[in-house]
Amino acid sequence: MTATVRGLLLAAGLAVIGYGLYGLLGDPYITDPVEILVWALGGLVIHDGLWVPLVCLLGAFLVRGPVLRGWLVVAAAVTAVGLPAVLRADDDHGNPSVLPLPYLRNWLLVLAATAGVALLLALAGRWRRRDRAARHRPRPVGRRPRPVRRRAPREDPS
Repeated sequence: MTATVRGLLLAAGLAVIGYGLYGLLGDPYITDPVEILVWALGGLVIHDGLWVPLVCLLGAFLVRGPVLRGWLVVAAAVTAVGLPAVLRADDDHGNPSVLPLPYLRNWLLVLAATAGVALLLALAGRWRRRDRAARHRPRPVGRRPRPVRRRAPREDPS
């Protein structure tokens, strides 16, 4: 990646961060920005101190292939985002519009769909490796293929 592309990506990232901070600090519903800072630092500590090491250790010691490792990271992220809604599905405080969707079913469907994509990727990788190995298989040394001998047609004795 060239230095120009990196500089453009850095500038775009800083612009998005600045826009987010502007929206956060300019929001009239936020009365105490220190609470937001504490919440953000707590999320950072949980993410970098617990979640990432746990996912990395499980991936390194329990999982064999890179596709399965990738799917586990995706499944962990989907679970981290969707689990609060799944756990609060019946906690609507008399207002059915608070959590109106079947979140457990939807969470399981997203996990199944991402597992299906991971399975297709794993099968495609296996097929590609098998095809590449068949094309580059060395021929045995010292042996030539035998010519096919065809028999002459039999003559009818009558």
